[in-house]
Amino acid sequence: MSTFNQFNGTKVLITGHTGFKGAWLSAWLKKLGAEVIGIALEELNDLSHFNVASIATGMKDYRLDIRDQKSLNKIILDEKPDFIFHLAAQALVRKSYDDPVDTWSTNVMGTLNILESLRLIDKNCYAVIITSDKCYDNVEWVWGYKETDALGGPDPYSASKGAAELVIRSHIKSFFSNEGKVRIASARAGNVIGGGDWSQDRIIPDCVKAWSEGKTVKLRKPHATRPWQHVLEPLSGYLRLAIELIKQPAIHGEAFNFGPPAKQNQSVIELVEAMALHWNQVKWEDISSTENGPYESGLLKLNCDKALSLLNWNAVMGFEDTVRMTAKWYSDFYNNPNDIAKTTDEQIEEYINLALLGGLDWAQ
Repeated sequence: MSTFNQFNGTKVLITGHTGFKGAWLSAWLKKLGAEVIGIALEELNDLSHFNVASIATGMKDYRLDIRDQKSLNKIILDEKPDFIFHLAAQALVRKSYDDPVDTWSTNVMGTLNILESLRLIDKNCYAVIITSDKCYDNVEWVWGYKETDALGGPDPYSASKGAAELVIRSHIKSFFSNEGKVRIASARAGNVIGGGDWSQDRIIPDCVKAWSEGKTVKLRKPHATRPWQHVLEPLSGYLRLAIELIKQPAIHGEAFNFGPPAKQNQSVIELVEAMALHWNQVKWEDISSTENGPYESGLLKLNCDKALSLLNWNAVMGFEDTVRMTAKWYSDFYNNPNDIAKTTDEQIEEYINLALLGGLDWAQ
């Protein structure tokens, strides 16, 4: 029996359930038999995985700003969740330059509000608070960042995620003892790709939006490298971490990286070229010489030895499978949007089967 079957019959609250990762996590947990409760802002765009795959069906869907402490407390106290996954965030680097105050208040105060709500819970509850791989003070060295490395990047988004990690650490040490009913850990992952993301200024959404309309995608930093991973990879890590919080009191208060092997670091242009193998009539243009946008890091890697050692977690998919599954989801959507929920379900199954073949015990 899969380790994740332990979610069957439990109450799971997800903040940011309408977002890219949140929608996939909601779909997976519903498939596992969990009672899923979501908290998110009203969406600005109907084109989202959450909407096109009708993920709201069979779950509770609250619309709320996580900066509203009183309303957040009420939902959490009324619902009494067994697990909480906090994903709600302002998640875009370039947008953080346009509105740094919103970025800081959402990512830092929103996280603080979740922690304050957790202080009110008088039952066993296991919380995974997601920040970002960009929480590190990225000096663009060739080594992967470890969980003990310095926090705080140069842009408002990265700095806000580093600050959120400091809030998490402080609140756990101040208010959540190892003997308490609430256990918390933080998770750091990023540069996820996969179907259902139409966010602004992200490379895969930029590509599929342009190519589906026969247009040219413009590449701002084609030689920037990232640890690209399919969205289901870090989600399996979050699920594993939540279950291990039950079994291992010692990991309460710990942070974990979830990323692909170092060899999977690929440049933006390599990712675009790989996507082009699965898409017709692709065009792109290198605009780096004329791009005068704000700073974006050129190199970022994660060291995930801690997740392997303490959680027995490692990534499943290689770069080719990651790109193939991503391209297939979008291809299925643009060819038959009414059937896209089936593709989502099939890709979760395919990922679990790849984990089985890879010998990961959570999939057994």
